[in-house]
Amino acid sequence: MQRVRDIVARKKAGADRWLEIMELAHNEGMKTSVTMMYGIGETLAERIEHLQRVREVQSRTNGFTAFITWPLQPENTPEMSHMPKTDAVEYLRTVAMSRIVLDNVPNLQSSWVTMGMKVGQLALSFGCNDFGSLMIEENVVSAANTTHRTTTDELERLIRDAGFTPARRRQDYSIIPAATSAAA
Repeated sequence: MQRVRDIVARKKAGADRWLEIMELAHNEGMKTSVTMMYGIGETLAERIEHLQRVREVQSRTNGFTAFITWPLQPENTPEMSHMPKTDAVEYLRTVAMSRIVLDNVPNLQSSWVTMGMKVGQLALSFGCNDFGSLMIEENVVSAANTTHRTTTDELERLIRDAGFTPARRRQDYSIIPAATSAAA
């Protein structure tokens, strides 16, 4: 975990420090989400280490509301353009493994923004229980020329077509009653 962080994000806080800050925030009553970008030269053991360390913090604090994983989008990232782009199978395997290891994190969000609608929809059957949301502004993934756009109606249709019932939620994952969300 730290080895890869030292390669791709030398100027950012280390893994230990980031996890420490999350734990402090949770102990103060704050809820946060946690992510894992993969496909940046890490080993499978390092991916598992990442998940295990998230699980350990969650066991102590119960402060993570959601986990989101997505693959590196190497396009238009000069320092990483040589990295191979991972595929949908690798993404779905990573989602499934995340759900198994992070059984104490209540929500896994599908990354349709990076993977596209169909793979995002499939992720619901691989352990994700959240399809994410419409975004007003997204800069990280779109900078790598990966831009998938949709509408609320399309998101709800994809969820239904996958065999699930769509529901709108707040940031804290509380469900917005249907009558209220229709008026919003």
